[in-house]
Amino acid sequence: MLPLLFSTSLADQIPVRHQEGVSLGFLVLRNEAGEPIAYGDLQQVAEKDHVMSDMKFKFNDGSYYEEITKFTQHGVFRLLSDEVLQRGPSFKQQMKSWIDATSGNITVRSTEKGKEKVLIKHLELPPDVANGMIMILAKNLDPSAPVTSVSMVAVSTSPRVVKLNFSPQPQGIFHVGPIPYKAQRYQVKIEIGGIKGKIAPLLGKQPADIHLWLIKSEAPTFVKYQGQLFEGGPVWNMELADPQEGSPRDQKK
Repeated sequence: MLPLLFSTSLADQIPVRHQEGVSLGFLVLRNEAGEPIAYGDLQQVAEKDHVMSDMKFKFNDGSYYEEITKFTQHGVFRLLSDEVLQRGPSFKQQMKSWIDATSGNITVRSTEKGKEKVLIKHLELPPDVANGMIMILAKNLDPSAPVTSVSMVAVSTSPRVVKLNFSPQPQGIFHVGPIPYKAQRYQVKIEIGGIKGKIAPLLGKQPADIHLWLIKSEAPTFVKYQGQLFEGGPVWNMELADPQEGSPRDQKK
């Protein structure tokens, strides 16, 4: 047991097994009842020295969510910056946050009772911090490893570093028409650590586990994400969406 416990206590940068590049994917966000609550896309652009990933959702109730992540992939994945905007009634708190992973500076701009608050905090961020990169890193994990750990900044009005522990689960099956595809599933447990981590389950503040499904191939592809989009939020399902011909107005007729 000691080697396993030791290996799960360490967090390492994930080696690049599959290069990221230029892509555009369409997404739908569903609630626990399976009803669509938001639609959006994930766009990726490769620059000379880094890759930019931009994921955004427009909600049925007018809410908006966007996450812009910049990272490098020179042998290992390394976060440069992560910016998140969440506004509207779907979110408990209106917030915009910036993580500068190179300096460790974190800025959180939030609104409470009509008053804007700005928090600037410095954290000693480890090189494996993974904000905005969970799905990317999952495609590059070694599925034979019992547990792989990385770090993440839990962004709130009191930012802190937590651990993400990826563990492979029994594979699933997805299909496109009559064609089946094997999917690698990962369970991701969020480890808060310290005294807060011990009392979080007692206070009902332990983050829900994340579940990821990836089509297994030489070009692994994300197909489903299940988890909380923000701290204290409900568990939602993020899935691939099919573009429909015609304008949205045509669908309403």
